[in-house]
Amino acid sequence: MLSRRNIRIKVLQTLYMVGRDPELGKDEALDFYRQSLDRSQELYLFNLLNLIKTTEFSVEDTERKHSKYLPSDDDKQFSAKLYNNSSIQALVKEPDLQIIFKKKGIDNLVEEDTVRKFYKSFAKLPEYKNYVLHKKRVSDDREILLSLYKHLLKEELFEETMDDYFPTWEDDKSLIIGAMKKTIKALPDSPELYRTFRPDYEAAVEFGENLLILVMEKDDEYEKVIAPSLENWEVDRVANIDMILLKMAICEFMSFPTIPTKVTLNEYVELSKVYSTDKSKDFINGILDKLLKDLGDQGAIKKTGRGLED
Repeated sequence: MLSRRNIRIKVLQTLYMVGRDPELGKDEALDFYRQSLDRSQELYLFNLLNLIKTTEFSVEDTERKHSKYLPSDDDKQFSAKLYNNSSIQALVKEPDLQIIFKKKGIDNLVEEDTVRKFYKSFAKLPEYKNYVLHKKRVSDDREILLSLYKHLLKEELFEETMDDYFPTWEDDKSLIIGAMKKTIKALPDSPELYRTFRPDYEAAVEFGENLLILVMEKDDEYEKVIAPSLENWEVDRVANIDMILLKMAICEFMSFPTIPTKVTLNEYVELSKVYSTDKSKDFINGILDKLLKDLGDQGAIKKTGRGLED
């Protein structure tokens, strides 16, 4: 589920860290990069376990409603469908998932009082009551779980919980949300989908690690390539993030033959919108456009296979 864009973001963050501490070498940079991939997986697992644990409070709620001195008809009909449905139970009964929760210490991060608040907030919604009293299809289970997760994302307490344990939440948020929705939609048939969250070897190593190391090794070379395109700008006046983005793009132009140049250019323009200043988009786009033409004229860009697509 980790795309090349996600990998580029991890490399960008690592290069930014290295730039702030010149004493850090390639080994330290690789360790940081690999750990950032691990943390993204742990953040996804933390979201998944919070979802499961929130549904579990429907069991407690059912017992409370049924034990009332004078339960209403709705109280009598209420059940723990939110937790006992086939979709959630597929996750609960997935042995490897429970093992990984414990192995990575994710289960120790979930706080009972916090999750109870998540459940109570969701339980007030009419769509939840309608689900409990009228659910008929397996697809209803998926729909209510998607509704629950969307509700959690709107909760300030949920945002604070994610931020408290995972400072990269804002950077990884769109990635995690997409992975969670895909996981929920695959239930109950494919509870093992969580295993696909890790990037494959090609994305994490052949692309990500090589991109990171090449930019570090050829930092001065790439700076000399960039300098003539800056016109009235001095190299040291370019924002750090913008310079890193330019160097990463040059690296892709010159050293990754199967990635089309148009893809590279568009990707780094998009990243500049998120990680740099308001004016960076036009700056990055203009410089890369010029570099692409200059490097092409010099024969420094050689693309093959999918890289030939424009």
